[in-house]
Amino acid sequence: SALSRAGRRPGAWGRPPTEGLPELREWFARGIGGTMTAADVLVSAGGQTALTTALRALAPPGAPVLVESPTYPGMLAIARAAGLRPVPVPVDADGVKPPLLADAFRATGARVFVCQPLFQNPTGAVLAPARRPEILRIARDAGAFVIEDDFVRRLVHEDAGPLPRPLAADDPDGVVVHVGSLTKATSPSFRVSALAAHGPVLERLRAIQVVDTFFVPRPLQEAALELVGSPAWPRHLRAISTELKTRRDTMTTALRLELPALSLPHIPSGGYHLWLRLPDGNGGTSQAFGSGGEQSLTTAALRAGVSITPGRPYFSAEPPAAHVRLSFAAVAGTGEIVEGVRRLRAACEEVLQPPAKTARHLAL
Repeated sequence: SALSRAGRRPGAWGRPPTEGLPELREWFARGIGGTMTAADVLVSAGGQTALTTALRALAPPGAPVLVESPTYPGMLAIARAAGLRPVPVPVDADGVKPPLLADAFRATGARVFVCQPLFQNPTGAVLAPARRPEILRIARDAGAFVIEDDFVRRLVHEDAGPLPRPLAADDPDGVVVHVGSLTKATSPSFRVSALAAHGPVLERLRAIQVVDTFFVPRPLQEAALELVGSPAWPRHLRAISTELKTRRDTMTTALRLELPALSLPHIPSGGYHLWLRLPDGNGGTSQAFGSGGEQSLTTAALRAGVSITPGRPYFSAEPPAAHVRLSFAAVAGTGEIVEGVRRLRAACEEVLQPPAKTARHLAL
């Protein structure tokens, strides 16, 4: 409906400013908060494009770039395609570890750190309040930038409570380059996002973006304004929040009943997936998946009719253990989640015991 209304706006099919429509830039700036204004925001063609622009603008080919470990595989692919060298910094339940980040900056001379402070992909971790100013201080002392991938702020669960502000809201010095997107809360084809930063770095971002994508099509920007300005928008976000919590709770309950041997160290209150550690036999577990276990389980799961993601691609170096990621977004509802976990149990039994039969696929 928003797209239909936007298409009838006067000038909707004309060329927009290369930085984006002023009203949309202002909306994104208000969402970030702090001292961010429309003048600090560029409208970009989706989060993946914004991350690509940021990395290309801030790091020359061959340079090291610090990344969380584990982290989003798409970001690792962007870094490698740009000729950069991803260097892992471990993440725990409270986000990236500041002492290890400082050590990594000193050891590598890196000038960029990419992080997801809110509901990190894949762990679901939220950067602890005490660590937030530490991360900014460490980056500032290293003369480095922090690329903040704020990818699921609009996919918060109903029980999450108040969210921390973006790192960019507490950064008056231009250390943080913020990436936020409307895509995940709307549609995969709604490629509208924002790059935001204080100071001269914005000119570098603008120069790269103009070369790569020129501008985001005006009908999409007009549709974004129609959407976020509609009374339906907050209702839509509340509906997403309720449904995500329901799906998360359904999956965690099913896993505890069907697959108690799989470790679920953290249950996030935002996002759309769970991160599980496979048993390795070293902690008293009688059955273990062993070397290559996650790939064996992924293959067996496909034969059982369920799609999961192996953990190895989320690490830029050798992973400390075998993991899998389960999504509860790409299914029709809670019934398919329960059935998917049941099929995953059959896949686990196939890896550890005799094969199971093939069935139709469900995506988890």
